[in-house]
Order: sequence, then C-alpha cells, then structure tokens
Amino acid sequence: MPKIDFKKELKPLYTASVKEATLVTVPPRRCLMVNGFGDPNTSPEFQAGVEALYTAAYTLKFMLKEAQGLDYVVPPLEGLWWMLMADFDLDRRDDWRWTLMIPQPEQVNRELLGMAVTAARKKKPLPALEKLRLEIFDEGLAAQILHVGPYSEEAATIERLHAFIKEKGYHFCGKHHEIYLSDPRRTTPEKLKTILRQPISLEAMK
Repeated sequence: MPKIDFKKELKPLYTASVKEATLVTVPPRRCLMVNGFGDPNTSPEFQAGVEALYTAAYTLKFMLKEAQGLDYVVPPLEGLWWMLMADFDLDRRDDWRWTLMIPQPEQVNRELLGMAVTAARKKKPLPALEKLRLEIFDEGLAAQILHVGPYSEEAATIERLHAFIKEKGYHFCGKHHEIYLSDPRRTTPEKLKTILRQPISLEAMK
C-alpha cells in the first residue's frame, strides 16, 4: 500500500498564494486536538500541547502501520486562535486562547487514541497527553492566504485577508486559523510559510 500524503490528496487545503487571498471549501476532517491559553512564545502549556500532539500523532501512525499496513505522512500542525469576549488582537498575546490540532486518517477513533495515549505515556509521562481529544472539525467555506516570514509579522497579511473577505461581501463566522507548513526548528524566521485562513459566511453571525 503506497504512503498517503494528505498535503497532496487535499492540495487546496495546503496551498495558498502569497499575492492574493482565495476561497476554499474545507470538508469535515477528523482531528487530534488540545486546548490552552496564553502567549505561545512563553506559555509552557503551549509547548507541552505541541509535544503531546506530535507524540500521539506518531504513535497512532506506527500503530496503524503495524496493525493495518496503513502508512501516511503526519500532516502539518494547525492552530485556531481567539479571545474571550473580544476580537482577536495580535498585541494581547497573554489573552489568546488556542486549539492546536493535527488532522488524522478516518481509521483513527477514540478507542485507538486511548491505546496510543497509554502506549505513549509508558515511554514518556507527558501530562498534556490526558488533555488530547479527537473531534470532527467542520470548517466549510473559508478565505486563505500564504504568509511568508516570522509569525510576529502576520498583521499585514491578516489585514489583506480581511480586506478580501469584506470586498467579496462575506462575514467572519469562525476562529482565526493557521496551518504551519514549515518546521520552526529547521527554518529561519524569514522563510517560515504559514497559511492564514478565516472561515466565512454570506450571512452575519447573530
């Protein structure tokens, strides 16, 4: 069985233009998730969440390969970002709420996740493993654009994305969404590639 690469099979979800925003329809996806809050640059909870997600994701990958012969590339990390009772503000990092997630193949279910967490915990006791959950994330219609550069310099790209949405007559209807195409441990800040996505609707949210 050939190795599955979701970035190739779902290419529109992992491809965006740096020059202009475009529309994309995101189908429901099974995702491994963890929630938290605070500045991702300083929050221990954020780093713990990332480590737990990747640990579980790779444990699931190896379990499925051994049990079913299913081999696939673990998709990029994604993040949903918002603030309570306020519009998302790039300058108020300590007030940020976030959901980190990694899409999973349909063969992954809650029972298998429980087995993966148990197996991973035996190798390395990560407290954040207990916070992981599996959900179907249904985003639907969205606008997206590619940001190249440091995460701290996303503001101008986000403004362009929002301007595109307003020009097309759409309304925001979900959380700010980022797809991290680059590994910050191996990529210099100026070359980081991040898809910025905003769910939209023709009707304003009530």
